Amino acid sequence: MKIALAQITSGIDPAANAETLVAAVAEAARGGATMLFTPEMSGLLDRDRARAAQVLRSEAEDVVLAAVRAAAAEHGIWVHIGSLAVLGEGGRLANRAFVIDDHGEIRARYDKLHLFDVDLPTGESWRESASYAPGDGAVVVQTPIGALGLSICYDLRFADLYRALSNAGATLLAVPAAFTRPTGAAHWHILLRARAIEAGAYVIAAAQTGVHADGRATYGHSLVIDPWGEIILDMGEAAGLGFAEIDPARVVDVRARIPVLAHRRAIPEVESA
Repeated sequence: MKIALAQITSGIDPAANAETLVAAVAEAARGGATMLFTPEMSGLLDRDRARAAQVLRSEAEDVVLAAVRAAAAEHGIWVHIGSLAVLGEGGRLANRAFVIDDHGEIRARYDKLHLFDVDLPTGESWRESASYAPGDGAVVVQTPIGALGLSICYDLRFADLYRALSNAGATLLAVPAAFTRPTGAAHWHILLRARAIEAGAYVIAAAQTGVHADGRATYGHSLVIDPWGEIILDMGEAAGLGFAEIDPARVVDVRARIPVLAHRRAIPEVESA
């Protein structure tokens, strides 16, 4: 089964970002993909909170979500929107992923569990929790390419989430991201390969790339990694669409060779000596 990944440079205008995504849906369908994956914050990437607040909407009013749903239905393709910033309850935002079927219906939602609050040596400072509320649950959704476990960007650093997803039946793990360049260069490939190997699952990581309108720079290198940890697609730094083949038999083979899921045990309470 063929999948497509959209590596994009989202800006501060949701309408323009929607046009980019709709074009990617059409191109992915023409290329024979069963499902398209897009990065974290596909609809808006803007660290100016006051400016962003002028265009942020609830899920029901989000122009990007509506446009992608319509395009998925028109072209008969499933789409995983890596995430959108949507207004939630109490005025807080949600960093929310959506899985949309080939009729334009929403099959699953996932709100990012782990929020990125950090001061980097480069002088960059990020406080995701200042605007966003964390999610409160993990999600596995059935798709034509298999059981897909959902996560977003910084979640990548928390292996217990992927253990829970694979325990729940996930054979593919989605890790859409907008990784900074310093952390991307240091950890992106290593962590994604580790998550694939630990779970004996495909990892599909669509990423933002380039220099964005709000001044930030993202790492790119959208990846597809097989259950053995082999990279079967690395899109480098250029924006565009990439394709990869998913073989469910590969998951069965790898899990038979190294049956880590069957050997997992509950971790006992740690004793202090």
